[in-house]
Amino acid sequence: MKIGKSTVPRTAICTSNEETIVVRGEDLCQDLIGHVSFADYFFLLLTGKRPDRACSAVLNATLVAIAEHGLVPSVQAARMTYAAAPDALQGAVAAGILGCGSVILGASETAGRLFSEVAARVDAGEALDDVAADAIRTLKENRRAIPGYGHPLHKRNDPRVDRLIAVATEAGADLRYVHIAQAIERVIPDIVGKALRLNVSAAIPAVLLGVGFPVASLRGVPILARTAGLIAHLAEEAEAPSGFALSYQATRELQYEGDVPAGFESAA
Repeated sequence: MKIGKSTVPRTAICTSNEETIVVRGEDLCQDLIGHVSFADYFFLLLTGKRPDRACSAVLNATLVAIAEHGLVPSVQAARMTYAAAPDALQGAVAAGILGCGSVILGASETAGRLFSEVAARVDAGEALDDVAADAIRTLKENRRAIPGYGHPLHKRNDPRVDRLIAVATEAGADLRYVHIAQAIERVIPDIVGKALRLNVSAAIPAVLLGVGFPVASLRGVPILARTAGLIAHLAEEAEAPSGFALSYQATRELQYEGDVPAGFESAA
């Protein structure tokens, strides 16, 4: 049974022979190792092209901005998994990454798709603020969150936003999507009834799309960055365990609300 049109596996990423490893048309040992940063190599792997100076600066900045975020649920999942299975570092990292979705780590992709849709309509001749307002009204009518706006801690300003925009500006990146993101921020109060400021999950696609990063791969940036952060947390977990303490904190306030057999008395 064939699913899809091709029956032959194909790749344009890597090949090798006895003497040489070729990655995206370049000699891995002679052209890449020791000559390119990991972020630049990531872009080459992804697109088949080396990033220009602006793209390199912006991509590196976004990876640094999102790698660490404290004891968020993905980190807690990783640390508790490692506490239970310290022989499986890869399993603990995977546990932290598996929760990547619309709330944790996935908002950058969703925001990027929103910005791309707005850009397409502006290209067709519509006014930016009108399109931004229409997009927010549609999200509100459908009771959907506005991806990349609002933050539980940085309510007035997410400091990472200004820094990423500054890096993009200094590097000479195209700021078109930054302007789209800012237009959406401007129209939110009148439609939603309160101000929601740009957060890092909107700033990341806003600057990346301006340097040619593919929208379909935007989620990969926080995944890649957070993997580094998870490995750091797991190294700390090995030396200063918190995984079981996190589990204890979760159960300490637990309230059972189900039925119990006759005569059952709580251990609490």
